[in-house]
Amino acid sequence: MRALLCGGTGFIGSALAEALSARGDEVWIITRSKPAAPAAGLLYATWESWLADPGLTGPVDAIVNLSGATIGRRWTPESKALILSSRIQAAEHIADAVARMPNPPSVLVNASAISLYGHSESADGRYPMPFDENAPPRPEDFLSETIVKWEAAVDRIPIDRIVKLRIGLALGNGGGSYPLLSLPTRLFAGGRLGSGRQGMPWIHIDDIIGLILLSLDNEAISGPLNAVAPDSVDNDAFGRTLAKVLGRPYWLHAPAWAIRTALGEMSALLLTGQFAIPRKALANGYVFRYPKLEGALRDLKNRR
Repeated sequence: MRALLCGGTGFIGSALAEALSARGDEVWIITRSKPAAPAAGLLYATWESWLADPGLTGPVDAIVNLSGATIGRRWTPESKALILSSRIQAAEHIADAVARMPNPPSVLVNASAISLYGHSESADGRYPMPFDENAPPRPEDFLSETIVKWEAAVDRIPIDRIVKLRIGLALGNGGGSYPLLSLPTRLFAGGRLGSGRQGMPWIHIDDIIGLILLSLDNEAISGPLNAVAPDSVDNDAFGRTLAKVLGRPYWLHAPAWAIRTALGEMSALLLTGQFAIPRKALANGYVFRYPKLEGALRDLKNRR
């Protein structure tokens, strides 16, 4: 197929572009500015040139939109505005371009986030019923409210089949959540964050790419798709497994008040979470390469 990747130079986008190119697809990266040293086998267009002429790439089979400013910055009023506007504007630009295409693509895979479901914690070591794709949105904080607005903007893109990939904590050495999550443990300062009972809906980068490819290829998949591993864990279990894999102690509890003092509103990224399951992916025959947390973490350790 011929696929357009919006946000194709980031952590997930780069891995996806490589996977699509490896299987023989033609990949166009829509970016703010063309790189000085383009990756071999990839084609590039700026947002400005593509919006001026949506036909410059030729007929397109699919669009994958991963665009959006990073949430890993202190949530000042200015950065919060950027986090939201970057996502809404990208969706609006895509909608505008698609509306002017003589032959619009048949599928859009758009990034979203599992935080849309709100918060959930374990109690006495027992995990609550995890969220599947049928669970309603629960906008309880800035991030969940942003995701609800983002998905609403995506729904206005005039493409018949839209997959909203609700991604959990992306685990990979090249970016995503893992480098920062693992740093304290690597420095012998691992321990639970806050109560330790908040859900940690993780997924290995290889399975994120696998689910995007599944979404592109399987016409039966549309709507929300939880991009999380089937192994639900809370923060304490995640930290203990990480310490075990890295051969480090697990002892330093970071109290919630200290995290809130240091990070402000952004502390929600560490102190809240969700338990979620990939019900739709499993129902459509997807086999996770890394269904268990320990196996995923050992793979990342071996790749370093």
